[in-house]
Amino acid sequence: MSYIKAGTDASGHDIKLFYQDLGTSTGAAGSTVVLIHGWPLSHEMWDYQLAELPAHGLRVVAYDRRGFGKSSQPWDGYDYDTLADDLKAVLDELDLQNVTLVGFSMGGGEVARYMSRHGGARVAKVAFVSAVTPYLLKTEDNPDGVDKDVFDEITENLKKDRAAFLQTFGKQFYGVNLISKPVSQAHLDGDFARAYVASHKATLECAKSFAETDFRDDLAQIQVPALVIHGDSDKTVPIEASGERTANALPNAQYIVYDGAPHGLFMTEKDRLTQDLLSFIQEGVSVRESVGTTSVY
Repeated sequence: MSYIKAGTDASGHDIKLFYQDLGTSTGAAGSTVVLIHGWPLSHEMWDYQLAELPAHGLRVVAYDRRGFGKSSQPWDGYDYDTLADDLKAVLDELDLQNVTLVGFSMGGGEVARYMSRHGGARVAKVAFVSAVTPYLLKTEDNPDGVDKDVFDEITENLKKDRAAFLQTFGKQFYGVNLISKPVSQAHLDGDFARAYVASHKATLECAKSFAETDFRDDLAQIQVPALVIHGDSDKTVPIEASGERTANALPNAQYIVYDGAPHGLFMTEKDRLTQDLLSFIQEGVSVRESVGTTSVY
């Protein structure tokens, strides 16, 4: 197994991040790709992309966020400044240059914070997929955000019965209901297993971080080519509070709306997502598509 050291915890123990490193870069700008997973999963959510992207002349690195997957589970360090520093440790230790950062959901926050906190070092392009940017929480100066009660309920349910919450959340994540079955029960079971091995503390603290962190100033500092992808039926991170506003904050970004797609489009729209990422990485997406319509949390 491959690990990168990302500092030490309060007791002096090494914090180790598990990663996979596949394929070989062509050397072109952006042809090394770093995939950053969403909450509450691990890098294994990128299973299909990890099988396909390296076949197109790309070097692809995917790692487990601290507290999740096979990485260390320290007591603290789940704020976005620390998580962005962990991403920097990955880029520095592997000496990755001219990379494309791809952040899914919570991972989009790491992309945004890294770009501002570390000046976009080593990065050629960025992609935000179903991302939590620019600011999810509804406040006086962010009236288009999501009510705090929604996040309070998530915290309450995690504390009450984390296993039950994760199983219910998984269905919402992919838009599974009595009529629509976009993923199999086997896949849901696999996701539950991936999520349940995470630290209970990390699961709680990261939910707080992605709900309450304001990335508006971070996005304003992004100067590299950017891609924004979001499903207009995302019930987990609603497009009006996230994808649309991220695209507006990055006026030169390419914005692609997946009609009818849920939050977990890396699975439900896996072939399209892979192709759109390849087009952006290798050629650049040339057409900015129109913004989607209704989505309710």
